[in-house]
Amino acid sequence: MIRAFVISAMLAVPAHASAGASEAIATFNAVCFKAGQTVAQARARMEARDGAPLPYTLTFWDKSLEPAPETPARIERRCEVSFDGDHTEVAIAALRAQMATPPVFGTFIDLPDTHAPLTGTALIEGRALLRGRVAVVHVGTRDSQTFMTVDRLPADWEDG
Repeated sequence: MIRAFVISAMLAVPAHASAGASEAIATFNAVCFKAGQTVAQARARMEARDGAPLPYTLTFWDKSLEPAPETPARIERRCEVSFDGDHTEVAIAALRAQMATPPVFGTFIDLPDTHAPLTGTALIEGRALLRGRVAVVHVGTRDSQTFMTVDRLPADWEDG
């Protein structure tokens, strides 16, 4: 079932990405925008693949659901997928399509002071979410890999 979901999500990824990049991007879009997941649930959704090696690395935590020691204090949740090669253009196009799909993912805001562009950043922007929360989406390259990240800040993020 998960594999079918990821495959159907891949249809929204432009065809000029490698198969591994397409799967990583589609998986990010299918899983990383879903709230209310524990680490185990996110991993199960991303890693249920017939025992084949994954073409990406997952970083995930949600401090609103379970402890996440040694994580940035003002970030409540992070979901990141990184994968080999520079696929930033394809990743950005797929991310923008995902964020525009109903329900639309927040509205554009100035970048919170919790985040800044890094070397290799191709896209970084803040989004106002429901209940006073803020998200930051970030796409770029580091160590010969593309990364796609969405961080969620709590409603009181400015107090931190």
